Amino acid sequence: MLRYLSAGESHGPNLSVILEGLPAGLALQAERDIDPWLRRRQGGYGRGRRQLIESDRAELLGGVRAGRTTGAPLALRIENRDWQNWREVMDPAPGNEPRKRAVTQPRPGHADLAGGIKYGHKDLRDVLERASARETASRVAAGAVALRLLEALGVQGATRVVSLGGIDCDGGMDWERLEALDESPLRCFDRGAEDAVIDRIDRAKTEGDTLGGVVETRFRNLPIGLGSHVQWDRKLDGRLAQAVMSIPAIKGVEIGDGWRAASLPGSQVHDAIFLRDPDGYVRDSNRSGGLEGGITTGSELVVRAAMKPIATLMQPLPTVDVVTHEVADASRERSDHTAVPAASIVVLAMAALTLASAVLEKFGGDTVRELTERLEAHRQYVASY
Repeated sequence: MLRYLSAGESHGPNLSVILEGLPAGLALQAERDIDPWLRRRQGGYGRGRRQLIESDRAELLGGVRAGRTTGAPLALRIENRDWQNWREVMDPAPGNEPRKRAVTQPRPGHADLAGGIKYGHKDLRDVLERASARETASRVAAGAVALRLLEALGVQGATRVVSLGGIDCDGGMDWERLEALDESPLRCFDRGAEDAVIDRIDRAKTEGDTLGGVVETRFRNLPIGLGSHVQWDRKLDGRLAQAVMSIPAIKGVEIGDGWRAASLPGSQVHDAIFLRDPDGYVRDSNRSGGLEGGITTGSELVVRAAMKPIATLMQPLPTVDVVTHEVADASRERSDHTAVPAASIVVLAMAALTLASAVLEKFGGDTVRELTERLEAHRQYVASY
C-alpha cells in the first residue's frame, strides 16, 4: 500500500511530504517529474497574488539515490517563500502573545469556526493555516510521484476543466491534444468558450466574489481488476470518492455518468459486453466510467469533481467574532477569485495516489521490475480469459 502524509502550514517555512511504499528502481527526478505539476497547480486564470510570490519546486530529501527510488520512504519538501513575510506571526517559539494578525471572524464555508471549536482555538489562524488550499501543493507533489509510477507501468492520466462559473467549456476529451490544456488559461479544450468564462471571472473579481466549477480526471490503460467487491472499504470507487472529496472546496464526486445515470433507464446506463478477437472483452460505451462493482473494467477511468466557490470573499458575508461575540464581517486575506483549473491538478494527484496504491496492493513487488512483470502476466491472463 502507498501511504501519503504531509505536514506544514500555509505561511510556515515549508510543506513536508512522506510517501511510503514506493518500489525500488523507479526513475525519479524532481525537476522533470514533480516540478511541472507544481507549476500547473499554480497556474490558471483567476488566481491570487500568492502565486506571484511562490515558485514551487520539490526538494528530494530521502528515498532517492542516483535518480532512482531505493524502496525507503520518499521524503520531500516545498519551500514557502512567503514565510519571510510571516516569520514573526508564525514563529513556533513561545512569546508570540498576544498573537499578531490574529483571526477571530470565521469565514462562512471555511473550516474556521468548526475547527476553532473542535481544537479550542480563539485565534482561528491555528485552523486556517492548515486548512488552507496551500496544503494541496503537498498532494500534487506526492501525486506527481504516483503519476510517474503509473506512467512506468503504461498508464496515462489527464485532467481538465469542463465548466466554470456555470459556463460549459467541456469541448470533449482529446488524448492527442493534451498540450493544449497547458496552453489554455482555464485548462480546457473548448477555446471558443474561454472568453465568456474569463469575462465571468473578471466580473466576479469586480464584485468581490468567487466562482466554482467542475473538473474531470481520466486514466487510460488501467488493468482490469483493481479494487474489489468483497468489502465496502476495498471498493475502488468509494476510495476514489473519499480521496477527491478530501480536497478543500470539493463538494461532489461522480464516476462515469454519475448523477445523469439516476434519471435514465438501465438500458441507457449500462455498458454492453462483447468478445472480439484479438481484443477480448470490450465495451462500445463507457457510461460506468471504468468501474463496476468497485473494480476497474479496463475502460477509461472517468472521475468528475464539483468545486464550490472559494470561501474567502472580498465582499464578506456576515459572521460572529469568536472573542467579542459581536456581529462582524468575515475575515479577509488574499485569495483567488477562482481556483478551478488548479483544482483539476489536485484531483488528478489524489486519484493517481489512490490508483497507484491499488496497483501495489494487487500486484505487489519490492521493485519496479517485479511490479512490471506481474502486471504483464496479468494482462496475458486477461487476454486469454
